[in-house]
Amino acid sequence: MMSSEGITQHAGMDWWQSDEGIWYTRPIDGSSDWVVDQSGLGPSGISQAVQITDVESGQQSTVTFSGPGEKYRVIDTVTAPDGTVVEILEFKELLGSSDVRTAEMLYFTKRSGAKLKMIRIRLSGSKVRVEPGALYFMKGHLEMKSSTAGGMLKGLKRKMLSGETFFVNEIHGVGEIYLEPTFGHFFLHKLNPNEPGVICDKGMFYAGAGDLTVGAKMQGKLSAGLFGGEGWFQTHITGNGVAVLYVPVPKEEVMMYNLDNEKLSVDGNFALMRHDSVDFKVEKSSKGIMSTLVSGEGLLQTFVGSGKVWIAPTQGVYEKLTSAKGLTNLADNPSSMGTNVKLGKKKR
Repeated sequence: MMSSEGITQHAGMDWWQSDEGIWYTRPIDGSSDWVVDQSGLGPSGISQAVQITDVESGQQSTVTFSGPGEKYRVIDTVTAPDGTVVEILEFKELLGSSDVRTAEMLYFTKRSGAKLKMIRIRLSGSKVRVEPGALYFMKGHLEMKSSTAGGMLKGLKRKMLSGETFFVNEIHGVGEIYLEPTFGHFFLHKLNPNEPGVICDKGMFYAGAGDLTVGAKMQGKLSAGLFGGEGWFQTHITGNGVAVLYVPVPKEEVMMYNLDNEKLSVDGNFALMRHDSVDFKVEKSSKGIMSTLVSGEGLLQTFVGSGKVWIAPTQGVYEKLTSAKGLTNLADNPSSMGTNVKLGKKKR
């Protein structure tokens, strides 16, 4: 009898490898018994040949898409209106290095649960926009084109105001594209013309599939520009497609609020993005100046109106962990307004 430990699910099948390195497979529903994989390659031997017609030229071609195999798994996938498939791949583990110090880091990385991730984009006669330097490798009938996406003035505006790049790289054709791997986190957001666009922090935009417009949006309120902590301009994404965003926390730790003519107040700058139908400003925590001073809260980021707002409450926790004090930052009473308490006595 085989243990359920170590079973990989791929292409509608369960896969299990014995201590001798022999691969066994069976249907996921368990309708048949385990059998030896005759290829000896396991799930990595599974690939998919797809007959694709280019939407512009009408030319047909066959492209073989690789399967994730046992090396990584797809943790999120979104399909754009033009058929482009955007996926987040997560490596199960890095198997090691001949360098002892690197192996030590890999050991603690594995123990912490951190996983290497990579974006895969599958084109079927369509296009994708990627930030310069983001491309890792690609396979298929693909061509990269670079432009200012609207002219020099538009490129300068995008570069100077929103923090995005002056040149825009677009990859056209049929095939699959892999972007640079990272231990960071990605968020896939689908946009369509019937819903509001999104405004996000500078540098979050990583790639975009479909017909997307990426530009700069000036803060609508003076208080937001001066005290909001986000600068005078943020990145504005509209159109019909899928935006790949680089976020500071795992997707599971991102909270989304759907405001219905309501107000959301945040003490800090961990709001990731919002619908462009939501107004952003900075307000005092209380109406009166004295109440604001004694409340310990000061100014709050405020989002008003109807639409969605995405926040990352754990972002500040990770930032504190990377500081010199590390865990000590999180050991204090969070409501003490900075008052240090040691051995039951106030430090004066």
